[in-house]
Amino acid sequence: MLKINTLLTICCFTLFFSCKDDVNTTFEDINITTENNSVVEVNIPKAVGNKTVSSVINSEIEKEVIANLHLGEPNAINAKSIEESINNFNKEFETFQTDFPEISQPWEAQIDGEIMFSSPEIISLALTSYMNTGGAHGMLKVSFLNFDATTGKTIPNKNLINDTEVFKQIALPYFKEATKDKDIFEPELDAFKLPENIGYNDEGIVLLYNAYEIAPIFNRYYRI
Repeated sequence: MLKINTLLTICCFTLFFSCKDDVNTTFEDINITTENNSVVEVNIPKAVGNKTVSSVINSEIEKEVIANLHLGEPNAINAKSIEESINNFNKEFETFQTDFPEISQPWEAQIDGEIMFSSPEIISLALTSYMNTGGAHGMLKVSFLNFDATTGKTIPNKNLINDTEVFKQIALPYFKEATKDKDIFEPELDAFKLPENIGYNDEGIVLLYNAYEIAPIFNRYYRI
């Protein structure tokens, strides 16, 4: 169901986290569905271990999944759970079938979560969602969530990098290398912007540009 045309990966920065043997929060993969659900698939990690920290992390993951399954204005989200979001999506599909019986193409939605990195200080999660509501092409979106491993609270991008301007100087050559020969405008430093998605994996810092951040005509993701 999930389709990714191009994924370009270059992990280019070294992590400087302390090495501790005990990580209190671990994760187990879960599948969430509802009765009579036929168009939505949700596979995400669930935090277990420290109840307080796990509860905060799971709540943030749930909110992101709910937002991704929502159809309509972002400020009109009213679902209180992933199960309710799945039911709402199915109801929208049923209404669409009733209103447009001549269109036979089924809808589909798939959300997959993966823990990219976990340490005693920080946890990075990638959430990939693919949705097709009857158009010629589905919509693919990847979101990174970074958590403070001691509290479970999300870490905003501005708190991941101490000096943004210095970081951009380091990142720009990797961006150009990842996008060369892709018919994409290569910015100079003053025009270079960091992506919405910044996270960590075992090799270093990962920057992932959604297609709309670089070139809307390309259905691709650039990960450096």
